[in-house]
Amino acid sequence: MSQRFTVSKSDGERRPSDIQGEVNQLFEGDEPAPDPGSSSSSRGGGGEGAAAAGVEEEVLVLTGDSNPKESSPFINSSDAAAEKSQQYDGKNMALFEEEMDTSPMVSSLLSSLANYSNLPQGSKEHEEAENNEAESARKKPVKAPQLGTLMGVYLPCIQNIFGVILFLRMTWLVGIGGVIGTFVIVFMCCTTTMLTAISMSAIATNGVVPAGGSYYMISRSLGPEFGGAVGICFYLGTTYAGAMYILGAIELLLIYIAPKAAIFPLEGLEGAEAEAALLNNMRVYGTLLLTSMATVVFVGVKYVNKLALVFLACVILSILAVYAGVIKTGIDAPDFPVCVLGNRTLVWKTFDVCAKTIESANGTVTTQLWSMFCDSPLLNATCDAYFAANNVTRIQGIPGVASGILSENMFGNYYEKGDLIARKYMSSAEEQDDPLTNSNRYVLADITSFFTMLVGIYFPSVTGIMAGSNRSGDLRDAQKSIPIGTIAAITTTSIVYMSSVILFGACIEGVVLRDKFGEGVHGNLVIGTLAWPSPWVIVIGSFFSTCGAGLQSLTGAPRLMQAIAKDGIVPALRIFGHGKANGEPTWSLLLTACICETGILIASLDAVAPILSMFFLMCYMFVNLACALQTLLRTPNWRPRFKFYHWALSFLGMSLCLTLMFLCSWYYAIVAMVIAGSIYKYIEFAGAEKEWGDGIRGLSLSAARFALMRLEEGPPHTKNWRPQLLVLVSTDAEQNVEQPRLLSLTNQLKAGKGLTIVGTALQGSFLENSDRTQRAEQAMRKLMETEKVKGFCQATVSSNLRDATSHLLQASGLGGLKHNAVLVSWPRNWKQGDEDQTWRNFIELVRETTAASLALLVPKNIAAFPSNGERFTEGHIDVWWIVHDGGMLMLLPFLLRQHKVWRKCKMRIFTVAQMDDNSIQMKKDLTTFLYHLRIDAMVEVVEMQDSDISAYTYEKTLVMEQRSQMLKQINLTKTEREREIQSITDSSRGSIRRKNPAAVTTQLSVTEEPTPAGKEEKPEEESKSASSPVSPPAQVQLIHDNTTPASPATPATPLTPGEAAQSPGEQVQMTWTEKCDGEPAKPPGAATPEGLKDIFNMKPNQFNVRRMHTALRLNEVILKKSSEAKLVLLNMPGPPKNRTGDENYMEFLEVLTDGLNRVLLVRGGGREVITIYS
Repeated sequence: MSQRFTVSKSDGERRPSDIQGEVNQLFEGDEPAPDPGSSSSSRGGGGEGAAAAGVEEEVLVLTGDSNPKESSPFINSSDAAAEKSQQYDGKNMALFEEEMDTSPMVSSLLSSLANYSNLPQGSKEHEEAENNEAESARKKPVKAPQLGTLMGVYLPCIQNIFGVILFLRMTWLVGIGGVIGTFVIVFMCCTTTMLTAISMSAIATNGVVPAGGSYYMISRSLGPEFGGAVGICFYLGTTYAGAMYILGAIELLLIYIAPKAAIFPLEGLEGAEAEAALLNNMRVYGTLLLTSMATVVFVGVKYVNKLALVFLACVILSILAVYAGVIKTGIDAPDFPVCVLGNRTLVWKTFDVCAKTIESANGTVTTQLWSMFCDSPLLNATCDAYFAANNVTRIQGIPGVASGILSENMFGNYYEKGDLIARKYMSSAEEQDDPLTNSNRYVLADITSFFTMLVGIYFPSVTGIMAGSNRSGDLRDAQKSIPIGTIAAITTTSIVYMSSVILFGACIEGVVLRDKFGEGVHGNLVIGTLAWPSPWVIVIGSFFSTCGAGLQSLTGAPRLMQAIAKDGIVPALRIFGHGKANGEPTWSLLLTACICETGILIASLDAVAPILSMFFLMCYMFVNLACALQTLLRTPNWRPRFKFYHWALSFLGMSLCLTLMFLCSWYYAIVAMVIAGSIYKYIEFAGAEKEWGDGIRGLSLSAARFALMRLEEGPPHTKNWRPQLLVLVSTDAEQNVEQPRLLSLTNQLKAGKGLTIVGTALQGSFLENSDRTQRAEQAMRKLMETEKVKGFCQATVSSNLRDATSHLLQASGLGGLKHNAVLVSWPRNWKQGDEDQTWRNFIELVRETTAASLALLVPKNIAAFPSNGERFTEGHIDVWWIVHDGGMLMLLPFLLRQHKVWRKCKMRIFTVAQMDDNSIQMKKDLTTFLYHLRIDAMVEVVEMQDSDISAYTYEKTLVMEQRSQMLKQINLTKTEREREIQSITDSSRGSIRRKNPAAVTTQLSVTEEPTPAGKEEKPEEESKSASSPVSPPAQVQLIHDNTTPASPATPATPLTPGEAAQSPGEQVQMTWTEKCDGEPAKPPGAATPEGLKDIFNMKPNQFNVRRMHTALRLNEVILKKSSEAKLVLLNMPGPPKNRTGDENYMEFLEVLTDGLNRVLLVRGGGREVITIYS
């Protein structure tokens, strides 16, 4: 909707914001405030009056919301709140007023998004918020890129692809590999680069590609680890390419342009000495040229860029000269003779005439060639046997395209180092056993050649396809120019290379093709002999083109390193992100020059070429992988403008790259992969966390989904069972974890294997506590990192903690990747009156884990458990195996002993034998069972004979029941509860002491010695009963009918006090009727309610008495055997089925574990977790 307003313009200059303010007020329907410096604006008919007065009018058309000040296309603009009143006063957008603080209007956003290229280029897409300079960079006016397809992509790619190999090695490759073999190599390499270019075009047109080119594309497609590894490989490839170009330039200089300039002279040297002298010359001159080139790059890149067109012109002119020469050979073949002795090619440097003798006026005269093989110039001189037996033949080096020489050059001729370059189809008179003499007179093979080596030497001549994408920041329309320019350049260069192979084979004699340094054609460059009008066109042109390519490499490689360093993914390289004030990468240039120097010290073009082939092939392989992954995963953001791609083509390109890597050199391929793998792992462990929406993350998601679907097919086999833990922790008011040692124990149990979910329950509503949830998860995540626990964390909010914990228990995990065990610490201070809900929640959790068939691990006194940094040098882990619930008690100590904290501890297993059990056979069976389980442990069977139930057991049971009964009936404050419980305890103790002290005796019929009174008293001291100590005879009293023996089936069956009263002569009756001072017992501080009138006449529940007796007896035995153990693992009894005795259950567990330092209560999940089978 458009609103038209006519606003008069006064003599005084008015700011656009003033007009905007008035318009906004008009839009609101209010009258604008008058401006003293301007004539009043008019509406309706007022406009006519203003026009009549001769005031100039200005028409403003507002469409929706105009926002000239919107500077950022990203959502949370810092100026949005301040400008809200001016931007969003329109009533037509009132529905979205709440969102306008954080979400800009589309109308104000579009211009910024459309001009995205005006933002600073580089690797600052998602990371702009991280970089402080982003704001200042946006304020600087950036010149709009202007380069089109031809100048920005096509010609740079042509210049980078055509290089030193074409001029220095192409003819030699054809001669050695044959036309067919070389054509296969060229076709394979060109196909690889074409497929890579198709994949690269798809990636480059999938969104805006800022400067950074191939590194940017790979890192954003495959993630920081792959991006960093491949980026560094690409950097090394570019750097070694610089070394190769410099070595090529020096070879042209020292062999073809100025041989006399050699510091180490080659004259008179043979074999290894000559080779060493040549390599030393290459090293010295290469270092000098590298230094001068690095200086040029340091002084200013603008000079390199200005010279680029000159170097490109040299390349194109050289290639055109070759084609012109080919055409000329069809019309008039040039005269480049080759001298052949027998079938051996002679080095034509020190003789002038290709003949043994010549006829002159004075008769037959010997030539310089005669002097080379004979001991004197006389005709009767003694000559070399092979020289005497064979004739000298002068053949044409370039017979021409119409000569039919192509058929001779179709197939390859591979040589060992030092072999003679012989002409095929020529006879030679020689003895097989004759040693080779005068070897320096013949053209020899300088290296051993084979097909795969030729691939490694040739491949660098097709690299350079990334030149266009590397300039993406300078292109007017990168998404259009990169695909067209790159594919056109590869097509052009491929046609030139393939045609060159055929034309060289059709025009040049085979021995000349196999003569790498042109020794048989007067030391000329072989390709130069074919060129028209002069060989010097090629020599000079190729020299300048190789120098230019070297400069380009030394310019591009440091910028690539700077981009990697600025991304911050490799911490060790951060220093190389710095440079001069204008951004030139000084430190990166220094590093590049040092690495380049290592290539120059190798000094052999043929040895350096396979090295850079490896790095480029690895880079291209990952470009293809990135495209294939994005296509197959169907990432929603994968929408390339370039449509002519397919995942199968990308996979084919990737396979070709891998094949070529191992074809070139299998050991170089392995070294390159080890380097890339090492960088990958380094970034993974030490690198900065970056989230770039990469394809590897998508692959991980797909793989995870596939694995989860497989896990759904059935429950895991017993052999695969391991504790997948849900660790329940509690947080304090500031959302910090209260039991950090719980995660230490988790780490010791898991050692990074399996699933770990750390969860916490928060009370409240999620809407009001979402920030608390985030803080809690952050605290858990931080603690997990500290304790080295690999897993997930989750905070759940509900109206009460019980429900929140239940939700965690039910909803954590996904599909087959769910927890099968719960780790929760014993509730501290559960006896305190205000902690009533804590132990109730704990018991409900025990019930829910049982219902869900989950194992439960409850460490008691968790603060005493060791941290991950502690080490036990000795000690025992004791397992008290009372009931079998799946073998958890066997498995947990084994897992703990895998960790360095518990590794030195020995494992002991105790089991309890009843009266009618054969303890000797039990021990033998248990030893056999552990042997089959492959668990190393000592075994002991503890005999627990029937014993009478002591009065102390009755007392503890009764006090426990009275306390729970009172807490249910009276709603007292915390202080009153404690006072009431203490009063009840005192009165019960007093009545026992007063009854018949002389008749009280201590009888303990167990095999072990009686436990000291202090240890039995401890559970009572821990409670809030605050009871005073009682003397041992009065504390432990037996109620046992002498006339009625206990039944073996139900050992130690107690009698209630009511039953005891039937035979007063034999038994002691326990009553609770008065306090120590003889006054009737009353609850203090209140009138006695009706519900409490019989509280002191309660009788302990027989079921509870039996359970308390078991807890006390087991505790005695465990303390006797395991008081010094580093850890005690114990079966955890289940809670009562009805909820009336929940608090009694907690008391039983307290009594059972009393006096033990570290206890892990274990409750199985109802399935076998350990097996004797393999």
